Amino acid sequence: MLRVAPVAGETTWSYLSRVAGRYGMEPAALLPWWTWTGSRPRDEVGPREDAEVLLNPAGRRLLARLGGVGEQDLVRTLPAFGDGPQPASPGSPGRPGESAGLGKPEGRWRVASAGRYGPVAYGCELCTASRTGHDTVVVRYAAPWQRVCARHQRWMQTAGDGHRHCNLDLRAAPEIAAAHRAWPKTARNAAAAGADPGRVFALARAVVCAWWEQALEWEQERIWPARLHAVAGGDAGPRFWWWRIVAREAVVFPESVALAGVLLDPGMQERIWDDHGRGGPVHPFRPDGAFFRELAVRLGRPWLADTGQAPQTGLVLGGPLHAGPLLDCVSAFTRIRRGQQDPRGYGLDPWWLRADHRPASARVQLRELAERATQSAVGRGTGRSGGPVNAGGSTTMVRRVLRDRHGRAAAAYTAQ
Repeated sequence: MLRVAPVAGETTWSYLSRVAGRYGMEPAALLPWWTWTGSRPRDEVGPREDAEVLLNPAGRRLLARLGGVGEQDLVRTLPAFGDGPQPASPGSPGRPGESAGLGKPEGRWRVASAGRYGPVAYGCELCTASRTGHDTVVVRYAAPWQRVCARHQRWMQTAGDGHRHCNLDLRAAPEIAAAHRAWPKTARNAAAAGADPGRVFALARAVVCAWWEQALEWEQERIWPARLHAVAGGDAGPRFWWWRIVAREAVVFPESVALAGVLLDPGMQERIWDDHGRGGPVHPFRPDGAFFRELAVRLGRPWLADTGQAPQTGLVLGGPLHAGPLLDCVSAFTRIRRGQQDPRGYGLDPWWLRADHRPASARVQLRELAERATQSAVGRGTGRSGGPVNAGGSTTMVRRVLRDRHGRAAAAYTAQ
């Protein structure tokens, strides 16, 4: 038997696929060795790469034997490996015809990102080649702040988003790796403040993704366009709209980490309190308030706090920085400070994120982009950027509330 070493955090299905590859076989050739419940998740372009399999004890033993690795090693490295059905307790009746401790290898399919271990991403291709000696794809569980390979300066893309683009080269955008190095300190600050770092990052990311959509109308914005072209290999070219969806998470990552740090900063929370009236008459938040001015500076965009900016619409209330989830967050800080009470705690959780404020996934946006391209080919022309244009030649952005296959809502701006 060949020995196939697992990669830390790898999905069981990814490992099974690599085992098949080491034997010169397609994964489908190994599947009949197990009895399966359900079928492999699929999307518009074929089988999804964020699939996961849950194996029963006999199935786990079979995979360990084929991979030449002990079961305990697989339990330590493959998060979902031990999540399948557990063996029956001594004395309990088993299936007819099965001896105690034995049984047929069985497996059950599911979507990995829908499990309790969080989203999955493609592993760094260079790390995988160095570790395994083969040009192969590894899919592993990775939180949104764990996507940078510091060694090879690669961004590990979310698996299952429908584009099959595994990694982005970050060497021309070193600020993304710098944000990756800064995140652990921000996470420690969140934990010290009694907040869940994951929820803090989720809220910050939602705010920044709202800015990302609105930034198409920011005439002075230079940072994100340059970074987008950098991770797209130097120039997004005619695939601008495609790259804008696929590379969004990497491009906005530095601002997401920066905003999380800002919201956890006691000094910045004091500025929020000052802007709100410090316990006196309530003052509405202003784009030129102390908090928003300092926030704009920390983001490297001091012009965002300029009250001369044209009023925005959609998620923005009164100025470019007033994204809906950000306003919810700072308002919760002030309610807590004023001692407001609610038996349900409504409005008192700064890190609560409304469903319709969650950013639309790349999968959903790519589907929308494909539909618009089809409509454009039938009845309208396309601009040089690759996006639909109106009669005047300019691109109009329209906010849409989209829903994924589970019915969860998310907001996105789309070209119209």
